Amino acid sequence: MFRILLARALAVLFLAAAPLGWAAADVYQDAVMNKERSTKDRERDARELPAEVLKFAGYKPGMKVADILGGGGYYSELISYVVGAQGEVLLVNNAPYIEFTKDDLKDRFTEGRLPNVKRSTVESCNLRLGEGTLDAALIVLSYHDLYFKDTGWPEIDAGNFLDQVNRALKPGGTLLIVDHAAKDGTGSSAAQDLHRIEEAFARKDIGGHGFKYEASFDKLRNPADDRGVVVFNPAVRGKTDRFVHLYRKSK
Repeated sequence: MFRILLARALAVLFLAAAPLGWAAADVYQDAVMNKERSTKDRERDARELPAEVLKFAGYKPGMKVADILGGGGYYSELISYVVGAQGEVLLVNNAPYIEFTKDDLKDRFTEGRLPNVKRSTVESCNLRLGEGTLDAALIVLSYHDLYFKDTGWPEIDAGNFLDQVNRALKPGGTLLIVDHAAKDGTGSSAAQDLHRIEEAFARKDIGGHGFKYEASFDKLRNPADDRGVVVFNPAVRGKTDRFVHLYRKSK
């Protein structure tokens, strides 16, 4: 009896010390709190709310997830902790993204870190994801780049890109989209100068390629951002109005 009472008392003390709103065992919060993460990533957490976003996405141990145009791998590392040794993360970039984030990639993958993350450099016409191989995919702050055109940035056939992602997912697999919101009625045009995209356009566009919109996560919204300035403007950098959508491949 004494042992039972002692165990209950310790459990109460542990829960009291835990952050408000988190259960004693939370794979998402555990990923964020992993001691192997860098100071730079931890500083980014305040504006990304990654534990809540990952929970919203529904990633689980053992899953195979593709972080597409994932840049320096901020989310890849977090997901690698969630899916665990029996799972796998694919960090997929094109050549410009590799060049832009090369320092972050070097630091993140030094000395054999994150063995369950596999990296690839691809062209958008062939993402090399296979067919029916993925439980989930995500495109974070990069979906708008499917519509960006510039010297040094390869033109992307957005429809073909999304079709490839859809084919790579298993029936019922999910696609998470996080991006900077543009003003209503602007479609994909703001991708060029502001690095934003209209939320309604995204829903229609992605929905036209075998995905069904399922839900939104609204804690990254910022009504103070008028959505009319470039995302690198100091007034909004790191605190743009962002939409977070979860889509599911039809079974």
